[in-house]
Amino acid sequence: MNNIKPYTKYKPSGIEWLGDIPEHWEVRRIKHLGKAIIGIIYNPKDLCDENDGILVLRSSNVQNEKIDYRDCVYVNQNIRETQLTQKGDILICSRNGSINLIGKNALIEGKAVGKTFGAFMTIFRGNHNEYVSYFLKSPQFKAQMGLCFTSTINQLTSGVLYNLFLALPKAKSEQTAIANFLDYKLSKIDRFIKKKKQLIKLLNEQKAGIINAAVTKGIDPKVKTKPSGIEWLGDIPEHWEVVKLRFLVKMTTGNKNTEDKVENGEFDFYVRSQKVAKINSYTFDGEGILTAGDGVGVGKVFHYVNGKFDYHQRVYLFYGFSNIIDAKFLFMFLKTYLKIDLMLYNSKSTVDSVRMPILKNFSVFVPPLPEQQQIVTHIETETAKLNQAITTIEKEIILVQEYRTALIAEAVTGKIDVREYAIPEMNAAATDAMGEDENEWEEELSMAAEDAEAYESGQNPD
Repeated sequence: MNNIKPYTKYKPSGIEWLGDIPEHWEVRRIKHLGKAIIGIIYNPKDLCDENDGILVLRSSNVQNEKIDYRDCVYVNQNIRETQLTQKGDILICSRNGSINLIGKNALIEGKAVGKTFGAFMTIFRGNHNEYVSYFLKSPQFKAQMGLCFTSTINQLTSGVLYNLFLALPKAKSEQTAIANFLDYKLSKIDRFIKKKKQLIKLLNEQKAGIINAAVTKGIDPKVKTKPSGIEWLGDIPEHWEVVKLRFLVKMTTGNKNTEDKVENGEFDFYVRSQKVAKINSYTFDGEGILTAGDGVGVGKVFHYVNGKFDYHQRVYLFYGFSNIIDAKFLFMFLKTYLKIDLMLYNSKSTVDSVRMPILKNFSVFVPPLPEQQQIVTHIETETAKLNQAITTIEKEIILVQEYRTALIAEAVTGKIDVREYAIPEMNAAATDAMGEDENEWEEELSMAAEDAEAYESGQNPD
């Protein structure tokens, strides 16, 4: 493959962080390229069913630079025409409780056209949006935007947005060439990442299967069994016991108003239900086990040992393990079955019903202690290769994501000249089917990985 070359002539941009730009490009403020439009304000009384109103696009509808329809809200309101989305608009998250979500954006197209958007969102509407949309995904946009945040409110105001600088090719045809190049290259990268994440999911399922079998059936396939007394779990080895969790650990809940102590340096972090939900590790060192009593983390289990921490009043800590239970074995058992039991068999109509008495009465299968330790060793041995494979794939994803970011940055700052880049022609049916054939997938993965490796080594990948 031929490397993509830089432009032949450059000039100073006049902006230190931007450096030199192609001689025929210019530096513009975004306010000269379009108009920012703030979304609608609505009240709970305005909410309605899908058939009775219009979709309101919110921060949760922008995922991975695309419009996502899994979390939708509809309102019954008279909407001004300017606040109805148009093809080519850029939807931007302009205000959010999390500073990391400010500025995330997606191009409006397809069925997202003709919808409205909430007051914490901004639409940027202009004639250069196919190019501007990629600038808004670049590190240069995020760096400028970060300089404008205050300590009190996380928001990207229209004034701040308007005054951001970008480098712009004067010719619309060149803007289109850059956008088309990035469309093509990023679609390959995104397919690579999607495929790799699917592989991680399969490996995690394989790992879960090994753990599930070991903590409920043991590792001796010839052992005699007996009914566990728990219908949905079936039989267990004859010599195992079924013990309530309250006899195996001590339990306590966290504190309501200690999150500010993190800011004061008394704790390194504060655990809420959301943090419990995000941790998927099976590693454990024997100090304590956390789960949540409500919210997205309910029934999920994790262990976090780095640093001093406190936790919310609806997060439970299991500690003080009895002398008949191996902490690692219990962790793996809870990781596998606590959520299933709580959500399917013991909770009421909502997850908020999970309380201490239910947790205390959760049934645990308890083999003799030496057998528990053998099971833990078996699990760690059998899952080691899977864990290593997952770690390797995660590193590959990170590398390709870094390359993706660098590619956008180089294209929208003129560090590479893509005007003559030949994009393979492909009809819509072929595009939709791409990656279904395993050989074609492997080719896609190989090309994306090669490009990322070239980026890491300092080359300009084609």
